[in-house]
Amino acid sequence: MGVKVRTFGIVFDTEELSGYSSGDLVSGQVLLEASDRLAVATVRLEAKGCARVNWSDKAAAPSAVTAPRYREEVVYLQHQQTLQQATGDQGWFTLQPGKHEFPFSFQLPQGPLVTSFNGKYGSVKYWVTAILERPGVPNQIVKREFSVTSQIDVNAPNFQSSVSKSKEKTIGCWFFTSGPISLSANIERSGFCNGEAIPIYAEFENCSSRLIMPKAAIFQTQTYLANEKTKTFRQMIANVRGNHVASGSTESWNGKALKIPPVIPSILDCCIIRVEYSLAVYVHIPGSKKLMLELPIVIGTIPYNSFGSRTASICSQFSMDMSWLQLALPEQPEAPPNYADVVSEEDLARQFPSLPQAEHLEHEFGSPIFAYIQEFRFQPPPVYSEVDPNPTFTEEMQCEVSFEI
Repeated sequence: MGVKVRTFGIVFDTEELSGYSSGDLVSGQVLLEASDRLAVATVRLEAKGCARVNWSDKAAAPSAVTAPRYREEVVYLQHQQTLQQATGDQGWFTLQPGKHEFPFSFQLPQGPLVTSFNGKYGSVKYWVTAILERPGVPNQIVKREFSVTSQIDVNAPNFQSSVSKSKEKTIGCWFFTSGPISLSANIERSGFCNGEAIPIYAEFENCSSRLIMPKAAIFQTQTYLANEKTKTFRQMIANVRGNHVASGSTESWNGKALKIPPVIPSILDCCIIRVEYSLAVYVHIPGSKKLMLELPIVIGTIPYNSFGSRTASICSQFSMDMSWLQLALPEQPEAPPNYADVVSEEDLARQFPSLPQAEHLEHEFGSPIFAYIQEFRFQPPPVYSEVDPNPTFTEEMQCEVSFEI
C-alpha cells in the first residue's frame, strides 16, 4: 500500500535568500501525488526551531567511550497545524489518484530569533515537518529546513564609534636585548556587513635588529556552553599582509582594505552559542612570538548608510560650531540709545539746515508742490546709454589727458 504515494514534499511560497526574520509569515504547500485511491487519516504539519550544543570531553576520560558528553538545547519555535483530517466515525477519508495540495501558513514569533547556524560543536536550525497518517500503514514523514536571520543594523550608535589599540614588545633575553617593536591600529567603526572592506589605519615601528612583517586578519570565534562548561573553536576567515619593515624603519597603513568574505552574521543573542568576530593586526617576528592586538567587530545584516551617518556628523558638528552664539549673545538684547541723548541740538542744527516750507516751494515752482510731484509720477525711465551722462571729475580729466611719444 505504501507504493501508492508517488511524491510527498514541501514547497515554500517565498523562499527568502537572506532568510526569514522574526514576525514573518511562513507559508507554502504540502504536495502529495497518489497513483491510486488513497485512504488517509490525517495530514498535519509541525514547525520547530532550536539551538543545540553537543560535544564530548575526551581529555577527561581514558577512552572515548567513557568520555563525558555535554548537551544543551534551547527551543525558539514550536508550532503544530492539522491540514486535513477525517470527519465522522469512519476515521479516514479517500484521496483520488493524482496531485493534491495542502496549504499551510504560520507566523514566526515576534521576539528575537537566533540566526541559522551550523558550527563545529552545535547548530541553530529551523524546519518544517509534514506527516501523512494512513490506517494500517506507518506514518510517512518529509522534512524541509528554512533559514532565519536575526537583523543587526550596523548603523546603530554603538557600532559607529572608532576602536583603537596599541602595543609594544622588546625582543631579546637577559642583557642581550634590542630595541622595541611598537604597533598601533585603529578602525573608524566596528559594524560591517558581508562584502564590505574594512579600512585599517595602523603604524608599525621597528626599533629591533630583525626584519618584521605586518599582517592583519579577521577571526571568527565560536563559543559553546553546556552544563556550565565552555567549548571554543577559532578560525581565520580572511587576511592581508603589508611590506617588510627593516630595522630602524616604520610603515603606515592609511586605510589598507581587508574584505569580509561571505560569512554568517554575528550571533550575540543566544545563551548557548555565540559567534563573534575580531580584526587582528599583528607583526610576524622571526624567532619570536608575534606581536598582536585585536579589535572587536560585529558583522550585521543592514548595510552601512554613509550618507545618513555623514549628515548626522555634519549636523552635530554644525551645532557644536554654532554653540558659541549662545554664549556671545545676551539672553535679552539691549535697547538702542535715544537719538537726542547722542546728538545735541547745536550739532543737529549745524549738520542739517532747516528745510523750506511747503508755501515757499510752491512759490518757487509756480504751482502747487503736489502737482509738481504728480508731473513726474508717470514719466518713462531714461534711455539706456553706455556713456555716463554725469561723469565725475576724475573721468573728465582722464579723457582730456593725452600722451605724446
